[in-house]
Order: sequence, then structure tokens, then C-alpha cells
Amino acid sequence: MTMRESGEMYLETIYILSQESSAVRGIDVGEYMGFSKPSVSRAIGLLKKDGFVIIDGQGSIKLTETGEEKAKRIYERHLLLTQLFINLGVDEKTAAEDACRIEHYLSDATFDAIKNHVKKYGKKNV
Repeated sequence: MTMRESGEMYLETIYILSQESSAVRGIDVGEYMGFSKPSVSRAIGLLKKDGFVIIDGQGSIKLTETGEEKAKRIYERHLLLTQLFINLGVDEKTAAEDACRIEHYLSDATFDAIKNHVKKYGKKNV
């Protein structure tokens, strides 16, 4: 299934927040992303419908196995691309912003090639 950039951003946000807290709520996602409650509710509903998240009895958002795999992959792209751009001399803020845009459009083949190149030739902290 192909997911749109906005869906990937929500998954990544839920993943990041779940690393900091065991209970991720819609309001947390909205605050983190700067989106309204109706926008977050709609997006979470779509992610739930597509099997990427579940909502428990207390209203906490949890990633399914599929959702977590996808979120981890997106976040890995973000981290690796950000560090790569920093290593190229881009300031941290710009590097993170550019990585955030690019991470959603790279094919798996291209990302894997970048990842392998960095492992072979890049700095150890990438």
C-alpha cells in the first residue's frame, strides 16, 4: 500500500512520541505537529482504518506491528539523511527540514543505496 506524505508524518510523530511516553494521545500528536484536533482525528482515523494504529480503551494511540515497521523506516530515513546533510556542511535546522521533505519521496532502492554508501564511505556517526 502506498501512503501519502501526511500519513507518514503522522506515523513518524506517533513513533517519536511513543519513545518518550507509553500513552500517546491525539492531542499530543496535534501539539507536536501543530495541527488542529479535527485534522489529527481524521488522520488517525485513516491510519486506524488502514491497520497502522489502534486506539485502546483509554484513547491512547498505539502503532500496530505494520505501523511500527513503517514508522521506524521513515524515522531511519529522517535520521540518516539529516546526518548526511550535516556532514556535507548543511546547518542542523536546514538539514532536518530538508531530510523531512526528502524522506517521503525516495524509493527504497535509492535509500538503501545511500545507506550502503554511507556505511562503506561515510563517517561512523551517520
